[in-house]
Amino acid sequence: MEAPHLDAIRQSYDAVAADYARSVKDPAELDPLSRAVLAAFAELVASAGLGPTADVGCGPGKVTAYLTRLGVDAFGVDLSPGMVGLARAAHPELRFDVGSMSALEADDGELGGVLAFYSTHHLPPEALPGAFAEFHRTLAPGGHLLLVTRVGDTGHQRRTYGYGGGEAVPFDSYRLPADRIAELLERAGFVVTGRTLQEPEAGANRPVAGFLARKPEQPKELGRRALAHRPPALGDIGQ
Repeated sequence: MEAPHLDAIRQSYDAVAADYARSVKDPAELDPLSRAVLAAFAELVASAGLGPTADVGCGPGKVTAYLTRLGVDAFGVDLSPGMVGLARAAHPELRFDVGSMSALEADDGELGGVLAFYSTHHLPPEALPGAFAEFHRTLAPGGHLLLVTRVGDTGHQRRTYGYGGGEAVPFDSYRLPADRIAELLERAGFVVTGRTLQEPEAGANRPVAGFLARKPEQPKELGRRALAHRPPALGDIGQ
């Protein structure tokens, strides 16, 4: 059965899809640091050539299309059928799927990149380990993740706004400290290779953190040499 928070996210974004698509910026209009982080991620995944990149929580597809202009083989995934419909209409040459970042329709190691651009903050903190594990599962060894989100002291906010359309729609948002997000990524098996922290823009009250992470090419486990030199366990003594 689907978790209740996923159904709530879907319903809210379906209700505001058209207004959201009109109000959200094209990535080319973002601040220089945000564009630089996206460009760095695009260079990493394009040069690795390990597989397509999933833009999870893609909304109307503007960031997905931006990645393709940077040379990335990208497709979008979003919970909201309304958002996916708008993305398909605006970018008919690209692939957009209705789906959840917590259960991606991708085989183990199929993806070369995963982008979560302002999309994980709707997940309750207890749901983040499962989503990060799914990112790790679907990425090829050596694949890259970029996660960008607002951060702050642990807390839950419920807002009602409609992206300029005037419709009252509830949105749940969760903020975690940047160090906590990095810790959860590492627990999921990622190596965090870069972090950015941006102070809040005018009208915003939370800084923005970006996390570049990589799935190791080899699992984190003891090699043969380490095993050969480990101290004997109690059960080994006398054998």
